Amino acid sequence: MADSTSSSCSSSSSSPPSSSLRDLTLSALQLVHWKEPKKSAAAFGLSLLVLVSVATLSVISVVSYLLLTCLCVTITFRVYKSVIQAVQKSDEGHPFRSLLEKDISVSLELVRMLADSSLVHLNWLTNQTRRLLLVEDLVDSLKLAAIMWMMTYVGSIFNGVTILILADIIFFTTPLVYLKKKIQIDCYIELIQFRVEETLHKLQDRLPGAVKRSKAE
Repeated sequence: MADSTSSSCSSSSSSPPSSSLRDLTLSALQLVHWKEPKKSAAAFGLSLLVLVSVATLSVISVVSYLLLTCLCVTITFRVYKSVIQAVQKSDEGHPFRSLLEKDISVSLELVRMLADSSLVHLNWLTNQTRRLLLVEDLVDSLKLAAIMWMMTYVGSIFNGVTILILADIIFFTTPLVYLKKKIQIDCYIELIQFRVEETLHKLQDRLPGAVKRSKAE
């Protein structure tokens, strides 16, 4: 009985962090897929505005302007509501009371779950980096070399902020384009995958000493 009670308590305590993380992921997917166009447009416009501002101004200036704008809006709204309440002689209280009373503290379970998930991804990245740099699989290492060679040209043309701006645009526009042109895009993706796999198989057969992958891989 004690074990079952403790297990039920532990499962109930671990469910809120997982549900909150799941809700956060679902909200992000809804923004990307434009389930609510107003929220998606606001998120896209705000993120693009911040990135463009960072490209033209310093990060300190951008953060300062954002906080100053937020303070101007909230202070103006607070003063406006106070004047309205004084004129109407109402007792509605603080206009942001519901937001101030909302619990936004981060739970210890959520931090542990995020740390465990980050540790899993970090270990995977470490193992993959070692495998690629030490040439465990020659074809995969050649793929990485080709990608890094292409990135040198990308880095010479764009800086980091420009790449983030392009990624933000692609992040919000790609799902819309894919939904409208799903059949054509799937056909092109399958054709490209077939060509790439065919080229890699030919390259792997011609490389001396290349270890062929098993069917299980």
